[in-house]
Amino acid sequence: MSAQELVLNIAVNLGRIGRYAYEGRRPRVEQFLNETQDYVSQLEKMPVDPRFQKTFVFFKESFDQLAIDIQMDAAWAETVYTWANILTHRAKLAG
Repeated sequence: MSAQELVLNIAVNLGRIGRYAYEGRRPRVEQFLNETQDYVSQLEKMPVDPRFQKTFVFFKESFDQLAIDIQMDAAWAETVYTWANILTHRAKLAG
């Protein structure tokens, strides 16, 4: 899988996570957080375009915090959705 495909997979999963958080479906949130962490780990081992690197570093910091402090509320879900949107638009830069 290419870096761009991994970024898009992460973005899709973030959309799912946000939706499940709104629906109060914590087991599904945890499932997709784990899958997303696997994608992030794979992406960390790949070379990415320097133009994407800064975004990826900020995303990883935010994602790690989101995964530690899961909140089943609108604010938490909106943060997840925001990252899904950012990564979707920045995926081309990943490589």
